[in-house]
Amino acid sequence: MPNRLLHERSPYLQQHAHNPVDWYPWGEEAFARARNEDKPIFLSIGYSTCHWCHVMERESFEDEATATLMNELFINIKVDREERPDVDHLYMTALHSIAGSGGWPLSVWLTPELLPFYAGTYFPPRPAYGRPSFRDALRALSDAWQHQREKVLNSATAIIEAVENISQIPADSGAAPLLPIAERCFHQMQRSYDPRHGGFSTRPKFPQPSILQFLLRYHHHRGSVAETTEPATEPSTEALAMAHHTLAMMSAGGMYDQLGGGFARYSVDEQWRVPHFEKMLYDQAQLLPLLADAYRLTGDPAMKRVARQTVEYLQRDMTSPNGAFFSAEDADSEGVEGKFYVWTMEELRGALPEPEFAALVKFYGIEEEGNFEHGQNVLHTSAAIAEVAAMVEMEVAQTEELLGLARERLFQLRQGRTRPHRDEKILTAWNGLMIGGLANAAAAFSEPQYAAIATRAAEAILETMMAEGRLMRRWKDGEAKFPGYLDDYAALAAGLLELYNATWDARWLRHAEELTRTADRLFRDDQNGGYFMAADDDPSILVRAKVDHDGAEPAGNSLMAMNLLRLGRLLDDAHFLERAEQTIHLFLNRVAEVPMMMPLMVAAGLELATPPRQVVAVAGNDREETERLLAQIHAEYLPCTQLLLIPHDGVDPWLAERIPLLAGMKPLDGHAAVYICEDFVCHAPLREFIAPTGITERLLGKRTSG
Repeated sequence: MPNRLLHERSPYLQQHAHNPVDWYPWGEEAFARARNEDKPIFLSIGYSTCHWCHVMERESFEDEATATLMNELFINIKVDREERPDVDHLYMTALHSIAGSGGWPLSVWLTPELLPFYAGTYFPPRPAYGRPSFRDALRALSDAWQHQREKVLNSATAIIEAVENISQIPADSGAAPLLPIAERCFHQMQRSYDPRHGGFSTRPKFPQPSILQFLLRYHHHRGSVAETTEPATEPSTEALAMAHHTLAMMSAGGMYDQLGGGFARYSVDEQWRVPHFEKMLYDQAQLLPLLADAYRLTGDPAMKRVARQTVEYLQRDMTSPNGAFFSAEDADSEGVEGKFYVWTMEELRGALPEPEFAALVKFYGIEEEGNFEHGQNVLHTSAAIAEVAAMVEMEVAQTEELLGLARERLFQLRQGRTRPHRDEKILTAWNGLMIGGLANAAAAFSEPQYAAIATRAAEAILETMMAEGRLMRRWKDGEAKFPGYLDDYAALAAGLLELYNATWDARWLRHAEELTRTADRLFRDDQNGGYFMAADDDPSILVRAKVDHDGAEPAGNSLMAMNLLRLGRLLDDAHFLERAEQTIHLFLNRVAEVPMMMPLMVAAGLELATPPRQVVAVAGNDREETERLLAQIHAEYLPCTQLLLIPHDGVDPWLAERIPLLAGMKPLDGHAAVYICEDFVCHAPLREFIAPTGITERLLGKRTSG
């Protein structure tokens, strides 16, 4: 018989709707029963594409004997961490305070008052990996509740006090030293950088897009110059080279889907060869703009190719009917991790004619015994194209064409396989990141189609996710649910700011400003500064936390600081600027010794340390001339610059009212012009765009008089 989760829209909760466990969703019904029956709560938190969540379900939650024990001893609650990040953050912090690390599935035992008294992650069905069996843990914790109640309550009190202490971010102690903290952050990255394979760890190896974004901004701030458009082969400590090398190595490995595009969640090895096969929207959303910016800075065509293939993947496999984006694809299909993606030598030999087979085997490191497990192979670049060309006795261009034909054959064959489960809920924050990523790529590659995709997604989110003036977190099957968190407001506003830069449509600026003002009202900590993760209208959240690290997703405070600074400078809004400075100093003082915790906040500090700069394009009579000028602007990497456009039919009235300096900006004798304003000084208009890198001789020498 189905349990209560049958009525939930979350794909993760739906996956557990037919477990024999008497699951409840997070809510007062479960809490009241726990209080009335004086039973502790077992809380299980995960997400629908979590491999070890599936494993624990198969081993324990689908097992009748285990479920009977759970139902007898506990009130059991299941939470989708992607729908309720506040619940997940609270109890993951509790686990970190107990064990020093965490992960999913997150398993927590609570008092009826929701205080955590024990926590862990995956529990096996039998003792293994130095862990007790799940049944043993259930019995021991129930026994402790029944016979050692005082000890359990004391433990719960100590844990929640530790969570409160961890979550406390007191008022800052003054202005943080922005540039020294940025230097310290860069040097920490240098020390942890893998000069051979890229990335910043051994294994498993994660993409860490916030670190890469900081490196590009640091490169820009320091005025570094790209020395190569090829993936780095020698150890390098330069910011741009580290970021570019990491992106290139990820894109060449099995971490990247060589047939269908898109990046996996992480690599289990240090060479990016064998992925954990799930694909998350937030990874695509953050890596796409990094590829676009790396292309701007290096001109490497591989960055553009991988970005294009990633967009194709998003359009083909991750776009909902209304244009918003689904959340994730699972690692498993037919109960086997990676089955959709891997190949045996025999399969490849049967699918490809010679010399396609020979070229593909050489280029992608295919082995007879397999480079993965059970004789299976993951496609990853393991030879230079010139080596493959020499082997098949063809020119390089012909060999590339040959490999393209082989990839297309395998892609079509793979389409006939059972696809991994797709999590089709729509999350506001992840869509905001994706909108921004597509908009950035649209500008970098002069691809208006990408901007159209982003526009459609933005319209869908604003249409479906607003309820009574509040942004909602999740949409699924016609239902918008859960009041939005700081991340939702900040990520969507950031995406809309990028969409304005790509389309010059002032409505996106208006929406970004409105979202930022609402977020400032709902989440601001008026006593200490910064922003809470959640509003204060849910009494089940015992500790109202501020996130102080940029992890797999950027922290809401980092995004909020960036948005406040960009909007404050663009609209000359003193309130936004004050909030931005307070937030940046608060968090940088907190992470001053470990700035790699919040690389995006450090990047915001770099922007705060950079004098304001605006680039204003004014359309002329010749449309093609205007479009060429706009393309010149978009081709440059301008992370600390506010972009504005005065169209041929005049500036948007709302924009004209908010930004008075636009009133005097005109075309040059009917020709498109660009005005560069730096440090509160606007220079004479130019007929061509020259990247503003400060008031240098090069820039001054190009300016016309007048």
